[in-house]
Order: sequence, then structure tokens, then C-alpha cells
Amino acid sequence: MRRTLVAEEGRLDAVIARMTGEARADVQRAITSGKVQVDGEPRPKAFRLRGGERVTLEIERDEPIAAEGPSVPIRYEDDHLLVIVKPAGLVTHPSAGRRGGTLVNRLLGMGVPLAPAGGPLRPGIVHRLDVGTSGLLVVAKTDESYEALRSMFGVHAVERGYLALVRGAVANDAFAVDAPLGRRAAKIVVDATEGRQAETGFEVRERLDGATLLEAVPRTGRTHQIRVHLAAIGHPILGDRAYGGGGNDARRVGLERPFLHAWRLSFIHPVGGDPVEVVEDLPEELVEALARFR
Repeated sequence: MRRTLVAEEGRLDAVIARMTGEARADVQRAITSGKVQVDGEPRPKAFRLRGGERVTLEIERDEPIAAEGPSVPIRYEDDHLLVIVKPAGLVTHPSAGRRGGTLVNRLLGMGVPLAPAGGPLRPGIVHRLDVGTSGLLVVAKTDESYEALRSMFGVHAVERGYLALVRGAVANDAFAVDAPLGRRAAKIVVDATEGRQAETGFEVRERLDGATLLEAVPRTGRTHQIRVHLAAIGHPILGDRAYGGGGNDARRVGLERPFLHAWRLSFIHPVGGDPVEVVEDLPEELVEALARFR
């Protein structure tokens, strides 16, 4: 249905969502597809409205997220939450432009109740793993556990350990990278002037010929944090073509994805108060790549 409204002041997508009650994801999809105009002209979702403009729009509501297979392994589960293993190549949750082929679709296919507080596209999702990263991820079943887990991640009360195979020999057995991160187009970069504070601790697990196996423990939770921090110190993750880790050494050991795996997850249960500690070994393709370096 086509509608016209007189705009309030603010960002285009936020104003439309507020004035119409439509989901912001639906509004953004309509803007991207050219179904929203401001005074007869298409504008981007971040366009700043002064107030008083005539906004015409035609919004199609999202269809429910479909349940899909196959299932993913569960390593811990109770009535409040579960810890699963996300395979590499799987997007964590749907978006305005992608409705299927995600972890959320698979969890729904498994019949897992997901906390509605996450929203229609991210039910139950309290943190994410990059599409190329495998490993452990905690998911909320109830709104109570969702809010509690979100708060815990916000104050860094959830400890996460990642295994990363990087190019070259790092100088120290234990070190930290404290470098603010910002976005430049589609990539994350170190940005000392306008970036957000980001810190990652690293410890050598094994030294190899031409590579080093590290455990990475992020002390903040920025997008692509571990990948960008390692690239910034000249030791990109092997297989990570976006941040300098592609090349002959990665191809030689058969890496078609970044060698980054969320292997350890520990936190205090947000409802029961007991410690939850889960570990997950490297998947087979990373075990084989590592063996080729030994």
C-alpha cells in the first residue's frame, strides 16, 4: 500500500519506522529498492530530514523467517540458553536482503525457542561470528536470558578464546594489541583518531615453519577485531583474503577460509549463577591445514 506522510526531523529510516510503526528492516529494504521518495526524490536510509518534507513510501512486510536444515551441534543446553557450534560459511542471522541460509534458520529448523527480544531478524542472537569463522556461540532462548547475556557481553563478562594461525613468527610468546577500530567503506581499519577502543590479548600456542598458532582473547567486541589487529601487526590470519592472509602459503595448505575458530567460551550462567565452560576442538579442515605446516 502506497502512503504519504509529512516527515518529522531525523534520519530517514528511523523517522519512517517511528511514524508508521513498521519494522526498521522493512523500511530499509523499501528505501534500497527505491520505494521511498522524499519530495519526489529517492534518498539513502541515512538521509537527514529537516522536518516537513513529503515522504511517499510503499513497504512490504517481512515474511516470517523460515525453518531450515541441517541442524548444528549443541554443546550445552538448558531452559534458558544453549551453546552451539557454527560452521564456517554460515551467516549468523538473516538481514533485510537475506532471509534464508543462516544459523537462525537452522535453529528454527531444530525447534529451538529463540528469545523474541532479539527482534524479527535476530531472535536469540546476543553475539555473532563472522561468516568465515567457526566455533562456539551462545544463543538465548528467553527474553530474560537475552537481556542478561547482552549486558554480560557489554561489560566483557563472557570470556571467549579463539585459535588463529597467522603468517610468520610473532616476536613475543604473549602480547596484546590495543588499537582503535573504525569502518572505511566495507572494511574495518585501525583508526587512531575516530575509531572505537579495541584490545585483544594473544598467546603463542605453537610455533611452526612460516606460521604461528595463537590463542586470541578479545577484551572488547568490535567487528573483525582479531582479524584487523593481527593484520595491523604484520601477521594476518592465513586464509583471510580480506585482510592480507591469502596467498601461496594459505593455498598450499588448502585454506579456503580464515584459520579462525572460536574454541573456548566461559561465563557465569545469567539465571542459575553456575559457571558454564565449553570447549570445541578445531574442525577437520583446520586440523588438516595445521598438519601440513608441521
